[in-house]
Amino acid sequence: MSNKLTDQLHSFIEYLQIEKQYSTYTFEQYRHDIEEFYVFMKEQGIQSLEEVEYFDARLFLTGLHERKLMRATISKKISSLRSFYRFLNREEMVTANPFSFVNLPKKEQRLPKFFYEQEVQVLLDACDGDSSLDIRNKALFELLYGTGIRVSECANLQLKDVDLSLSTILVKGKGNKERYVPFGSFAHDALNTYIQQSRPALLKGQTHSSVFVNHRGGALTPRGIRLILNKIVEKASLTSKISPHMLRHTFATHLLNNGADLRTVQELLGHANLSATQVYTHVTKDQLRKTYMAHHPRA
Repeated sequence: MSNKLTDQLHSFIEYLQIEKQYSTYTFEQYRHDIEEFYVFMKEQGIQSLEEVEYFDARLFLTGLHERKLMRATISKKISSLRSFYRFLNREEMVTANPFSFVNLPKKEQRLPKFFYEQEVQVLLDACDGDSSLDIRNKALFELLYGTGIRVSECANLQLKDVDLSLSTILVKGKGNKERYVPFGSFAHDALNTYIQQSRPALLKGQTHSSVFVNHRGGALTPRGIRLILNKIVEKASLTSKISPHMLRHTFATHLLNNGADLRTVQELLGHANLSATQVYTHVTKDQLRKTYMAHHPRA
Protein backbone atom coordinates (compact mmCIF):
# COMPACT_ATOMS: atom_id res chain seq x y z
CA MET A 1 0.00 0.00 0.00
CA SER A 2 1.46 3.37 -1.04
CA ASN A 3 1.96 6.20 1.44
CA LYS A 4 -0.70 8.24 -0.34
CA LEU A 5 -3.33 5.49 0.02
CA THR A 6 -2.41 5.09 3.68
CA ASP A 7 -2.71 8.85 4.29
CA GLN A 8 -6.10 9.04 2.54
CA LEU A 9 -7.47 6.19 4.66
CA HIS A 10 -6.03 7.76 7.82
CA SER A 11 -7.71 11.11 7.00
CA PHE A 12 -11.05 9.37 6.49
CA ILE A 13 -10.81 7.46 9.78
CA GLU A 14 -10.01 10.72 11.60
CA TYR A 15 -13.11 12.27 10.01
CA LEU A 16 -15.25 9.35 11.25
CA GLN A 17 -13.79 9.64 14.75
CA ILE A 18 -13.83 13.42 15.20
CA GLU A 19 -16.62 14.79 13.00
CA LYS A 20 -19.01 11.83 12.86
CA GLN A 21 -18.10 10.58 16.37
CA TYR A 22 -18.49 6.96 15.30
CA SER A 23 -17.60 4.16 17.71
CA THR A 24 -14.32 2.26 17.46
CA TYR A 25 -16.20 -0.78 16.17
CA THR A 26 -17.85 1.23 13.37
CA PHE A 27 -14.76 2.96 12.00
CA GLU A 28 -12.77 -0.27 12.20
CA GLN A 29 -15.43 -1.83 9.97
CA TYR A 30 -14.93 1.01 7.49
CA ARG A 31 -11.18 0.49 7.66
CA HIS A 32 -11.54 -3.23 6.96
CA ASP A 33 -13.81 -2.63 3.93
CA ILE A 34 -11.49 -0.01 2.43
CA GLU A 35 -8.34 -2.08 2.98
CA GLU A 36 -10.10 -4.96 1.22
CA PHE A 37 -10.68 -2.66 -1.74
CA TYR A 38 -7.01 -1.66 -1.67
CA VAL A 39 -6.12 -5.35 -2.12
CA PHE A 40 -8.47 -5.44 -5.14
CA MET A 41 -6.76 -2.34 -6.57
CA LYS A 42 -3.34 -3.98 -6.25
CA GLU A 43 -4.61 -7.10 -8.01
CA GLN A 44 -5.95 -4.95 -10.86
CA GLY A 45 -2.77 -2.89 -11.11
CA ILE A 46 -4.54 0.32 -10.05
CA GLN A 47 -2.09 2.73 -8.43
CA SER A 48 -4.37 5.46 -7.05
CA LEU A 49 -7.98 6.05 -6.00
CA GLU A 50 -8.28 8.69 -8.74
CA GLU A 51 -7.72 5.99 -11.38
CA VAL A 52 -10.69 3.87 -10.23
CA GLU A 53 -13.60 4.02 -12.69
CA TYR A 54 -17.21 2.82 -12.63
CA PHE A 55 -16.19 -0.39 -14.43
CA ASP A 56 -13.69 -1.17 -11.64
CA ALA A 57 -16.35 -0.59 -8.99
CA ARG A 58 -18.68 -2.98 -10.84
CA LEU A 59 -15.90 -5.56 -11.09
CA PHE A 60 -15.29 -5.31 -7.33
CA LEU A 61 -19.04 -5.80 -6.72
CA THR A 62 -19.06 -8.86 -8.98
CA GLY A 63 -16.21 -10.34 -6.96
CA LEU A 64 -18.21 -9.90 -3.75
CA HIS A 65 -21.16 -11.74 -5.31
CA GLU A 66 -18.89 -14.56 -6.50
CA ARG A 67 -17.72 -15.07 -2.93
CA LYS A 68 -21.40 -15.70 -2.07
CA LEU A 69 -21.42 -13.06 0.67
CA MET A 70 -24.74 -12.10 2.23
CA ARG A 71 -26.54 -9.22 0.59
CA ALA A 72 -26.35 -7.16 3.77
CA THR A 73 -22.55 -7.65 3.88
CA ILE A 74 -22.15 -6.62 0.24
CA SER A 75 -24.33 -3.54 0.79
CA LYS A 76 -22.24 -2.51 3.79
CA LYS A 77 -18.96 -2.79 1.85
CA ILE A 78 -20.24 -0.80 -1.12
CA SER A 79 -21.75 1.79 1.22
CA SER A 80 -18.38 2.12 3.04
CA LEU A 81 -16.57 2.79 -0.25
CA ARG A 82 -19.22 5.22 -1.43
CA SER A 83 -18.84 7.19 1.82
CA PHE A 84 -15.04 7.05 1.52
CA TYR A 85 -15.11 8.51 -1.99
CA ARG A 86 -17.67 11.13 -0.96
CA PHE A 87 -15.23 12.28 1.73
CA LEU A 88 -12.27 12.27 -0.70
CA ASN A 89 -14.32 14.29 -3.18
CA ARG A 90 -15.23 16.82 -0.50
CA GLU A 91 -11.56 17.16 0.43
CA GLU A 92 -10.65 17.49 -3.27
CA MET A 93 -8.45 14.39 -3.21
CA VAL A 94 -10.43 12.87 -6.10
CA THR A 95 -12.74 14.36 -8.74
CA ALA A 96 -15.36 11.61 -9.08
CA ASN A 97 -17.08 8.89 -7.06
CA PRO A 98 -17.07 5.62 -9.05
CA PHE A 99 -19.42 4.02 -6.50
CA SER A 100 -22.15 6.66 -6.90
CA PHE A 101 -24.09 4.64 -9.47
CA VAL A 102 -23.32 1.14 -8.25
CA ASN A 103 -26.68 -0.36 -7.34
CA LEU A 104 -26.79 -1.98 -3.93
CA PRO A 105 -28.47 -5.40 -3.70
CA LYS A 106 -31.99 -5.20 -2.33
CA LYS A 107 -32.06 -5.72 1.40
CA GLU A 108 -33.80 -8.80 2.70
CA GLN A 109 -36.91 -7.79 4.62
CA ARG A 110 -36.70 -9.60 7.91
CA LEU A 111 -39.03 -8.89 10.77
CA PRO A 112 -37.23 -8.33 14.07
CA LYS A 113 -37.47 -11.27 16.46
CA PHE A 114 -39.26 -10.54 19.70
CA PHE A 115 -40.77 -12.28 22.71
CA TYR A 116 -44.48 -12.56 23.36
CA GLU A 117 -45.64 -11.16 26.70
CA GLN A 118 -46.10 -14.67 28.12
CA GLU A 119 -42.49 -15.52 27.23
CA VAL A 120 -41.25 -12.34 28.89
CA GLN A 121 -43.06 -13.36 32.09
CA VAL A 122 -41.41 -16.81 31.99
CA LEU A 123 -38.00 -15.15 31.66
CA LEU A 124 -38.76 -12.76 34.51
CA ASP A 125 -39.82 -15.67 36.72
CA ALA A 126 -36.47 -17.31 35.95
CA CYS A 127 -34.73 -14.25 37.43
CA ASP A 128 -36.38 -14.73 40.83
CA GLY A 129 -34.05 -15.48 43.72
CA ASP A 130 -32.60 -14.02 46.89
CA SER A 131 -28.88 -13.98 46.06
CA SER A 132 -27.09 -10.76 45.08
CA LEU A 133 -26.62 -12.06 41.53
CA ASP A 134 -30.32 -12.99 41.23
CA ILE A 135 -31.32 -9.50 42.34
CA ARG A 136 -28.86 -7.95 39.87
CA ASN A 137 -30.10 -10.14 37.01
CA LYS A 138 -33.72 -9.20 37.72
CA ALA A 139 -32.85 -5.49 37.68
CA LEU A 140 -30.84 -5.92 34.48
CA PHE A 141 -33.64 -7.74 32.67
CA GLU A 142 -36.36 -5.36 33.89
CA LEU A 143 -34.32 -2.34 32.76
CA LEU A 144 -33.47 -3.74 29.31
CA TYR A 145 -37.06 -4.76 28.65
CA GLY A 146 -38.52 -1.67 30.33
CA THR A 147 -36.43 0.88 28.40
CA GLY A 148 -35.28 -0.78 25.16
CA ILE A 149 -31.75 0.58 25.61
CA ARG A 150 -28.83 -0.94 23.71
CA VAL A 151 -26.45 -3.33 25.48
CA SER A 152 -23.59 -0.82 25.19
CA GLU A 153 -25.80 1.92 26.69
CA CYS A 154 -26.70 -0.39 29.57
CA ALA A 155 -23.06 -1.33 30.24
CA ASN A 156 -22.06 2.36 30.23
CA LEU A 157 -24.85 3.44 32.59
CA GLN A 158 -23.54 5.33 35.65
CA LEU A 159 -25.22 5.84 39.02
CA LYS A 160 -25.57 9.58 38.38
CA ASP A 161 -27.55 8.76 35.22
CA VAL A 162 -30.30 7.01 37.22
CA ASP A 163 -33.06 9.13 38.76
CA LEU A 164 -35.20 6.82 40.87
CA SER A 165 -37.42 9.69 42.07
CA LEU A 166 -38.53 10.40 38.49
CA SER A 167 -38.04 6.83 37.20
CA THR A 168 -35.83 7.97 34.33
CA ILE A 169 -32.33 7.25 33.07
CA LEU A 170 -30.02 9.51 31.07
CA VAL A 171 -28.71 7.42 28.19
CA LYS A 172 -25.65 8.24 26.09
CA GLY A 173 -26.36 6.75 22.68
CA LYS A 174 -24.64 6.61 19.31
CA GLY A 175 -22.54 9.66 18.47
CA ASN A 176 -22.64 10.63 22.19
CA LYS A 177 -26.23 11.82 21.75
CA GLU A 178 -28.06 11.94 25.07
CA ARG A 179 -31.71 11.13 25.71
CA TYR A 180 -33.90 10.62 28.78
CA VAL A 181 -35.78 7.32 28.92
CA PRO A 182 -38.50 6.60 31.50
CA PHE A 183 -39.06 3.20 33.11
CA GLY A 184 -42.02 1.65 34.88
CA SER A 185 -42.74 0.57 38.44
CA PHE A 186 -41.44 -2.99 38.02
CA ALA A 187 -38.07 -1.80 36.72
CA HIS A 188 -38.02 0.90 39.43
CA ASP A 189 -38.53 -1.59 42.25
CA ALA A 190 -36.01 -4.08 40.85
CA LEU A 191 -33.40 -1.38 40.24
CA ASN A 192 -33.90 0.21 43.66
CA THR A 193 -33.54 -3.14 45.45
CA TYR A 194 -30.42 -3.94 43.44
CA ILE A 195 -28.71 -0.57 44.05
CA GLN A 196 -29.54 -0.54 47.77
CA GLN A 197 -28.92 -4.21 48.64
CA SER A 198 -27.15 -6.23 45.96
CA ARG A 199 -24.71 -3.79 44.36
CA PRO A 200 -22.77 -2.95 47.59
CA ALA A 201 -22.32 -6.68 48.26
CA LEU A 202 -21.11 -7.39 44.73
CA LEU A 203 -18.59 -4.51 44.78
CA LYS A 204 -16.46 -6.35 47.37
CA GLY A 205 -14.83 -3.15 48.55
CA GLN A 206 -14.22 -1.71 45.08
CA THR A 207 -15.36 1.81 44.22
CA HIS A 208 -16.68 2.82 40.81
CA SER A 209 -19.88 4.38 39.51
CA SER A 210 -21.02 1.80 36.93
CA VAL A 211 -24.56 0.72 37.74
CA PHE A 212 -24.18 -2.96 36.89
CA VAL A 213 -21.44 -4.96 38.59
CA ASN A 214 -20.06 -8.41 37.77
CA HIS A 215 -19.38 -11.18 40.31
CA ARG A 216 -15.81 -9.91 40.81
CA GLY A 217 -16.92 -6.37 41.66
CA GLY A 218 -15.92 -4.78 38.33
CA ALA A 219 -18.16 -3.06 35.81
CA LEU A 220 -20.34 -5.44 33.80
CA THR A 221 -19.36 -5.52 30.10
CA PRO A 222 -21.64 -5.98 27.06
CA ARG A 223 -20.32 -9.54 26.73
CA GLY A 224 -21.11 -10.16 30.39
CA ILE A 225 -24.68 -8.94 29.87
CA ARG A 226 -25.14 -11.36 26.95
CA LEU A 227 -23.87 -14.27 29.05
CA ILE A 228 -26.31 -13.41 31.86
CA LEU A 229 -29.26 -13.29 29.45
CA ASN A 230 -28.30 -16.66 27.96
CA LYS A 231 -28.23 -18.18 31.45
CA ILE A 232 -31.70 -16.75 32.14
CA VAL A 233 -33.01 -18.43 28.97
CA GLU A 234 -31.43 -21.75 30.01
CA LYS A 235 -33.02 -21.47 33.45
CA ALA A 236 -36.40 -20.66 31.87
CA SER A 237 -36.04 -23.70 29.58
CA LEU A 238 -37.02 -21.67 26.54
CA THR A 239 -35.89 -22.90 23.14
CA SER A 240 -35.46 -19.33 21.83
CA LYS A 241 -32.07 -17.69 21.89
CA ILE A 242 -31.91 -14.29 23.51
CA SER A 243 -29.85 -11.17 22.98
CA PRO A 244 -30.05 -7.68 24.43
CA HIS A 245 -31.19 -6.48 21.00
CA MET A 246 -34.06 -8.98 21.06
CA LEU A 247 -35.27 -7.33 24.26
CA ARG A 248 -34.99 -3.98 22.44
CA HIS A 249 -37.14 -5.41 19.63
CA THR A 250 -39.63 -6.70 22.22
CA PHE A 251 -39.79 -3.32 23.97
CA ALA A 252 -40.62 -1.51 20.71
CA THR A 253 -43.07 -4.17 19.48
CA HIS A 254 -45.05 -4.26 22.73
CA LEU A 255 -45.28 -0.45 22.85
CA LEU A 256 -46.61 -0.22 19.29
CA ASN A 257 -48.97 -3.17 19.72
CA ASN A 258 -50.46 -1.44 22.75
CA GLY A 259 -51.09 1.86 20.97
CA ALA A 260 -47.89 3.92 21.29
CA ASP A 261 -47.20 6.26 18.36
CA LEU A 262 -44.19 5.75 16.11
CA ARG A 263 -42.54 9.11 16.90
CA THR A 264 -42.52 8.40 20.64
CA VAL A 265 -40.99 4.96 20.11
CA GLN A 266 -38.38 6.55 17.80
CA GLU A 267 -37.39 8.98 20.55
CA LEU A 268 -37.26 6.28 23.23
CA LEU A 269 -35.06 4.05 21.06
CA GLY A 270 -32.75 6.91 20.12
CA HIS A 271 -33.17 6.40 16.36
CA ALA A 272 -31.97 9.31 14.24
CA ASN A 273 -34.38 8.43 11.41
CA LEU A 274 -38.00 7.32 11.57
CA SER A 275 -37.29 4.68 8.90
CA ALA A 276 -35.19 2.77 11.45
CA THR A 277 -38.22 2.60 13.77
CA GLN A 278 -40.74 1.64 11.09
CA VAL A 279 -39.39 -1.91 11.00
CA TYR A 280 -41.25 -2.40 14.29
CA THR A 281 -44.66 -1.61 12.82
CA HIS A 282 -45.25 -5.32 12.29
CA VAL A 283 -47.81 -6.77 14.68
CA THR A 284 -48.32 -10.20 16.14
CA LYS A 285 -50.83 -12.62 14.65
CA ASP A 286 -52.88 -12.31 17.82
CA GLN A 287 -53.03 -8.54 17.43
CA LEU A 288 -54.00 -8.84 13.76
CA ARG A 289 -56.80 -11.27 14.63
CA LYS A 290 -57.99 -9.09 17.51
CA THR A 291 -58.15 -6.01 15.26
CA TYR A 292 -59.94 -7.96 12.52
CA MET A 293 -62.53 -9.42 14.92
CA ALA A 294 -63.18 -6.00 16.45
CA HIS A 295 -63.64 -4.05 13.22
CA HIS A 296 -64.74 -6.25 10.31
CA PRO A 297 -68.53 -6.31 9.86
CA ARG A 298 -68.55 -10.03 9.00
CA ALA A 299 -66.17 -11.13 11.74
